[in-house]
Amino acid sequence: MSLFTLKCAATVALPLILGGCVSSSEYSATTAGFSTVTNKTAEVTGKDTVWVQNRHDAQVVSGRVKTLLTKKNVDVETAVQIALLNNKGLQAAYADLGDSSADAWQSTMLINPTVGIGLTGIGTPGLEAYKAIEGVIATNILALATHKRNVEIADAGFRKAQLAAAVRTLQLAAETRRAWITAVASWETGAQLNQAQAAADAASELAKKLGETGSMTKGGQAREHVFYAELAGQTAKARLEARLAKEELTRLMGLWGSDIDYQIPNRLPQLPKAVVKRDLIEAEALQRRVDLQMAKLDLDTTAQSYKLTEATRYVTDLEILSGFETERELEDGEKKKDTTGNVELEVVIPIFDSGKARMRKGELAYMRAANLLAEKAVNVRSEARSAYQAYRANYDIARHYRNSVVPLRTKIEEVSLLTYNGMISNTFELLADSREKVNSILLAVNAKRDFWLAEANLAPAIYGGGASAAGGETEVAAAAESGDGH
Repeated sequence: MSLFTLKCAATVALPLILGGCVSSSEYSATTAGFSTVTNKTAEVTGKDTVWVQNRHDAQVVSGRVKTLLTKKNVDVETAVQIALLNNKGLQAAYADLGDSSADAWQSTMLINPTVGIGLTGIGTPGLEAYKAIEGVIATNILALATHKRNVEIADAGFRKAQLAAAVRTLQLAAETRRAWITAVASWETGAQLNQAQAAADAASELAKKLGETGSMTKGGQAREHVFYAELAGQTAKARLEARLAKEELTRLMGLWGSDIDYQIPNRLPQLPKAVVKRDLIEAEALQRRVDLQMAKLDLDTTAQSYKLTEATRYVTDLEILSGFETERELEDGEKKKDTTGNVELEVVIPIFDSGKARMRKGELAYMRAANLLAEKAVNVRSEARSAYQAYRANYDIARHYRNSVVPLRTKIEEVSLLTYNGMISNTFELLADSREKVNSILLAVNAKRDFWLAEANLAPAIYGGGASAAGGETEVAAAAESGDGH
């Protein structure tokens, strides 16, 4: 092996020796990090999640969705499963996870050295085609020295991306559950209004006939007619709200074409016999909230960035240049070759920029991220308490309407019917009592809807994925990025 070969091999090996060995198999896998999303989602929802990456995956998912839609009525659990399989926005979030995986993988790579070769004396008469060869290999020593810390920062970003994908999955599940509850409650409300409209129609027709015979004043007739007209408007609005609520559910499930003809129940499930006790809901939320875990990672990343800024405060660019020079000449009829090596060090001298401003910026970013994390922890506990209080209170309210208000209205209607049959009361009194019963039933439906919505909000309060999650993540992440001084 020639001296030239030995010198080149030694110089190229220098960065590898300084940088060490970093395993990148974790990031290079096609579904890197997706198991974290799957596990966290299954823990909360009990549903499957799929990352569609090729035509085969898409065909399998499409087949599963078709099978789930063959049910006579799509219940809430089926709707959530379809959304997790078929929502394209969720697949886009999983693609972001793949991007973060690639970035983390890239961070494990060492910086390529710069190689330069030059020739002098080309075309000199004689036996040799050149007089000298000069070569240089430049390697950024500072980049090698901070390589490990950069990998740690990228790895934290990768783990945060996994949690972000899990939050997006939980958020979609919660939104779909709420949309299903709202849609079914809207159809149930519409059905109750249809019954009330039938009674109002009968009252309006009766008032018209009584008015023709002179047994009812024009004011009394107008009251019955306007009640019927107002109820007709409320019924039309309820039908519109029901259709729009179903369209919202359709969007979340990612359906189109013939798949939008699915059916949902026209009545919400009955109230459970008892509520679930969650006396330690605050502790559960602090331990399990995925967005809080993301905020902690943001703080860790800010701390790592601050340390990196501190490490590069005075020296921001440090390169070592390893080279050689080979000269060939003809002396006394003999060819002679002389190869010499050289090493140079290039460094940026901090005459004007001492790094104090970057250090202060990193310090403030860390303080900001720490305070935002503390604020988020306070908010998480408050959100957990609020969710449980709403859950308990709405259960009591819905049970009150079911056990007290509606039975009393039913009793009043029954008594009114008896007095009407006994000619003690007139028709309009009977119709008025029937209308009041319908109004109480509507209030009971709304109370039941509010309970199921409160129940659906429990999981986001404990695990994440609620409406307030995205804002807090953005704030802490912004604080972390503002302190990135490397």
